[in-house]
Amino acid sequence: MKYFILNQASRLLFPALLILSLIVLYRGHNLPGGGFIGGLLAATAFILVGLGDSMERAKELLRIEPVKLMALGLLVAVVSGMPSLLRGAPFMTSEWLPGFALPLIGKVHLGTPLVFDVGVYMVVIGFALHTTFSLSELAYTEIEEHEE
Repeated sequence: MKYFILNQASRLLFPALLILSLIVLYRGHNLPGGGFIGGLLAATAFILVGLGDSMERAKELLRIEPVKLMALGLLVAVVSGMPSLLRGAPFMTSEWLPGFALPLIGKVHLGTPLVFDVGVYMVVIGFALHTTFSLSELAYTEIEEHEE
């Protein structure tokens, strides 16, 4: 069942929540936030579309299977620890590129903690959406069985 107001609200909130999730992801290696909270915000955006339109529409917007997204996120998180090994430091020691400034944003710091957070971000999105899509399919199957 589609709800007009929820459908329209999800269309407006989807891009805003994704942008907010990226902001929280980026600022997380210096301030509270990071990959986990950013991933939850991004997953919320897709779930909102699923509730407002359909879970199939949310899956279309995701463009990758949640399980594959989780696997890719784990790979990114593990790879984030490799640069320190190449320099002879312990695994997962932070490595940083020189900071630079961007107009309207200011000073930008990129390093392996951000790469690790991106991996966590992907794992959280994948897990939350895999769980949501699985529960949605289960509920839909049970509704069909009761109608027959």
